[in-house]
Amino acid sequence: MKKTLILGATNNPTRYAYEAARRLLYAGYEIVPVGIKNGEVFGKSIINQKNIQSDIHTITLYVGANNQTEWYDYILQTRPQRLIFNPGTENDELAQLAENQGIETLEACTLVMLSTGQY
Repeated sequence: MKKTLILGATNNPTRYAYEAARRLLYAGYEIVPVGIKNGEVFGKSIINQKNIQSDIHTITLYVGANNQTEWYDYILQTRPQRLIFNPGTENDELAQLAENQGIETLEACTLVMLSTGQY
């Protein structure tokens, strides 16, 4: 399965990142929730340090472009195979940096991808 890092993870059930965590787990994917707030999401602690993760297939972004700069090194050093820019997170600069390192980038919605079997 595609181990997925959720950047912008939250335990707030009104947020899309929370719903993505729920649906990814339901579909059988392992998640790594990373964010700036403390807490848990579905029994997993939200990691709020920039410790590089290993074996990450996909990073799905729930952080707006104006707040992504501080995460560039973390994202690129994690070296995922795929980076999903969910609606509202599109960022041409980060996409180009990722593509230069061989990381596939998609402007897509994780929730739609899961519901249509395209994840």
